[in-house]
Amino acid sequence: MANAWKRDKNQKLLAPKTLIITLLVLSIIFLSSLFFFSSSSSYLQNSNPNPTISTKFPIPPFDCFKCPQSKPVIANVVENLKYPFLYSLADLGNLPEKPHKNIVRLLKGKPFRKPDISATIQEVLERMKAEGKRDGFVVDVGANVGMASFAAAAMGFKVLAFEPVFENLQRICDGIWFNRVASLVTVFEAVASDRNGDITFHKLVGRLDNSAVSEVGARLAFKSNKEIAVQVKSIPLDELIPPSQPILLIKIDVQGWEKHVLNGAKKLLSRKPAEAPYLIYEEDERLLKASNSSSKEIRDFLKSVGYSKCVQHGTDAHCTKE
Repeated sequence: MANAWKRDKNQKLLAPKTLIITLLVLSIIFLSSLFFFSSSSSYLQNSNPNPTISTKFPIPPFDCFKCPQSKPVIANVVENLKYPFLYSLADLGNLPEKPHKNIVRLLKGKPFRKPDISATIQEVLERMKAEGKRDGFVVDVGANVGMASFAAAAMGFKVLAFEPVFENLQRICDGIWFNRVASLVTVFEAVASDRNGDITFHKLVGRLDNSAVSEVGARLAFKSNKEIAVQVKSIPLDELIPPSQPILLIKIDVQGWEKHVLNGAKKLLSRKPAEAPYLIYEEDERLLKASNSSSKEIRDFLKSVGYSKCVQHGTDAHCTKE
């Protein structure tokens, strides 16, 4: 989701006219962003009276204050959500010929398009609020630039976000600042998996939203993109989240690595029905196969820990205990 890598070094310099147009577009974006940043607090409806996160974790969270700032920063509020928030783009497109669709919307004075996962998260959490379930974390595994994390934080829920791609972490840090949710969102530069230690992760140049632990899974949708292997931290959710910590919802979108994340959360998922988290995970058979698993294997595992009801929503599965 980010064109944060340098392009071909032999690329020709922009013509003066094209350069002027590019600078003009970026200037308009910057000024427009300032307008939205200055008014962002009026959009947020933080309903948590005591949002401070006091839980101690076995690995240190990612420190946004020490993170080098990415440039330029392009952010905007999302459209048509009950609890709006801002998020920062990681892919600007090819200016000025073909900019990202949300940049075009920004220049027209429109909000960013509503991400489906943001609307889904808020709908689920709204139902939980109506049932009196407010105490507990939302766990966002494969956070990307935070579109699920900020959807929950905008409602006042505490969030644990896992994201191994540094360029995406920079954008999450942007969003934490713009939305004033540092007391609600804790970020880990790590892969949630079934073992502790280091793991090879494959970053897809120019499409970081499709990066994955599986090299095949990373390249599956965009075969023409280059892939770079890096070492990242891996930790099971069961080792990070203490048994006494309430968890309301777990969202998993990790390009086929879902089974490994679930294996590393067996204790958490084995909680009794009143305490078991609502589960949303991506169920893409091609990606699962690339990581040597399958939707049937996942469903069988979930049944073994008590998740008797799974409903398909597009490529996502929503699972609960009766």
